[in-house]
Amino acid sequence: MIREIEVKAANGLNRLFVLIATQLGLSYLMFLSLRALAQQGGGLRIATVVAVGLLWAANVVMFFGLFTVAPNEGKVMQLFGKYVGTVHAPGLRWANPFFTKKALSLRVRNFETGKLKVNDKRGNPIEFAAVVVWKVVDSAEAVFMVDDFKHYVHVQSEAAGRALATHYPYDVFEEGEVSLVSHTDEISAKLAVEIQDRLDKAGVEVIEARVSHLAYSPEIASAMLQRQQAAAIIAARRKIVHGAVGMVEHALEELSKKSIVELDEERKAAMVSNLLVVLTSDSHTQPIVNAGSLY
Repeated sequence: MIREIEVKAANGLNRLFVLIATQLGLSYLMFLSLRALAQQGGGLRIATVVAVGLLWAANVVMFFGLFTVAPNEGKVMQLFGKYVGTVHAPGLRWANPFFTKKALSLRVRNFETGKLKVNDKRGNPIEFAAVVVWKVVDSAEAVFMVDDFKHYVHVQSEAAGRALATHYPYDVFEEGEVSLVSHTDEISAKLAVEIQDRLDKAGVEVIEARVSHLAYSPEIASAMLQRQQAAAIIAARRKIVHGAVGMVEHALEELSKKSIVELDEERKAAMVSNLLVVLTSDSHTQPIVNAGSLY
């Protein structure tokens, strides 16, 4: 494993002033050497010109060691293929001119996966998409452990989304069940963990992952909508019946407690039947009032 090594590069502004002054001095010295060579000649003069020329060329090479680092950026440095370290300090910097320097953004990034067509836990085809917020935290791993870390993040995020969607049903049909629709916060948290597990080797940190699109596939959307509506109607009717039974039970208890009227079992059954019809009916009922005797 290649881990990031943070190195401190020299202040480039100071080095720039020194290099400029040295270059001007060597240029003037070269001018004097060439003039002396033209006037007097001789092997010593030639050697002086060659020496000054080499120093002048070496100083020019030193200018290639200057580089800039932007805020939230790292410069990954290599020497003949060997990883040397990463510079994070922003500003004008100077390092060995033979170092290759690759800029790498450490800013927070985000992207949205495409609409993935997958099957949920029950085998129903659904469309799933997510927004992933991430950043590079280890420049060495991002550059050297994977071929293209941006493409790697996109592909692995989509793979994690597909894997997660297959482990949960789209909607709840059993009490206490975790579904993609009803538990979005929990699903998003697990999605972030799933993506992070896949991106650890690329030096990437997942800050947040959120489900951005979730729907049944068009070919079953209408059928599943009817199923959802039917389930909602059944749940509503169950609640209505539960409430109606409680109201009937309370009515019978109150009648018996206050001795308003004594009902035999047959009349109680008739009363229960009538009350349940009134309380659970979809439309307003029209009761028939008995103005005669009880029987």
